[in-house]
Amino acid sequence: MNVLILSISVGGGHMRAAQAVRDYMQTHYTDINVEIVDWLKYINPVVNKVVVGGYIGTLKTRPSLYGKLYDMAEKDEGISDISLTINRLLALRMERLVERKKPGIVICTHPFPLEVICYLKKKRNLALRIISLLTDFAPHSFWIRDGVDFYIVPNEDLVYEMKWKGVPDDKIFPLGIPIDERFTLEYDKKSIRENLGLKNKTTILLMGGSLGMGALKGAFRSLFSSALDIQLIAVCGNNKKLREALETTASSNPGRSMIFGYTGEIPSLMAASDLLVTKPGGLTVSEAMTMNLPIAIISPIPGQERQNARYLINSGMAIEFKEGDYLAGIMAQLFANPVRLAHMQEIAALKAKPNATHDLCRLISSLI
Repeated sequence: MNVLILSISVGGGHMRAAQAVRDYMQTHYTDINVEIVDWLKYINPVVNKVVVGGYIGTLKTRPSLYGKLYDMAEKDEGISDISLTINRLLALRMERLVERKKPGIVICTHPFPLEVICYLKKKRNLALRIISLLTDFAPHSFWIRDGVDFYIVPNEDLVYEMKWKGVPDDKIFPLGIPIDERFTLEYDKKSIRENLGLKNKTTILLMGGSLGMGALKGAFRSLFSSALDIQLIAVCGNNKKLREALETTASSNPGRSMIFGYTGEIPSLMAASDLLVTKPGGLTVSEAMTMNLPIAIISPIPGQERQNARYLINSGMAIEFKEGDYLAGIMAQLFANPVRLAHMQEIAALKAKPNATHDLCRLISSLI
């Protein structure tokens, strides 16, 4: 049986979820062939560059505009007509892909290809199962389409809103967001710190996603220059300018921090840390929850990340830094309150879905 995963390389989370499913299936289900297709790159490399570049540019220069478009799409303010036109144009490309790959199951980790495959399924009466795999803690209407057989949502808390939006209960599976198996392993914090060359003391991990976006530079400098007895780990993603800026700051006190660009060692870095300061991307949040790591939110993108932040804060597993806040003071207050930190860890453990990848792959296997 062939399983086709459709995703888009915008940000890092959508593709990471797809890769987690593929890697697990390849390891544990040798009779099932799983392939990932980057939908925009498949359409056309130029289209991919224009769309992804426009998306990133909008987030950097006009995040409020992106937030408005996100809200408009949720309210279906003329967006559906545009989407239908695009679907008709792209349906032929999707049909060729399906004919060549012959999947029995199609999993979408991004709503763009989901909309097209659902349109094609209805138009051609295709005999395949479609799984809508939500990668954020907010069930935006773009994820909900006629033709979807199963919806995988991050937590039971989202089931109520899915049902409120008209999704039948028997199509909703709160299995969680698939993550790399390494986040589910047991780690010894002291040993991990020693292996990384860190001291065994309070450690704060700062991350800006794969693009290294947000107020990471200001947060790092504020904490680095503080009198707090801490050490810092900063992950800058693919943002070379940010990494250079942080390395310049860190050079004044070499033993106080470690700076990384894009790295595949996030499980070890999370295991070494006591608190994560991050933009609230769905995959990063799920990884941190699985490792019971309290979260401090900075610079959420208007739209899905703002919804993620709301979920985390309302659940009690995160705090948020606003622009202009005195970070060192808030951190001092937080670390002086072990009850609060322990409570955040307990809620993260309660809401986490460490078996998400296993459970989703087991569902796929049962369908086959």
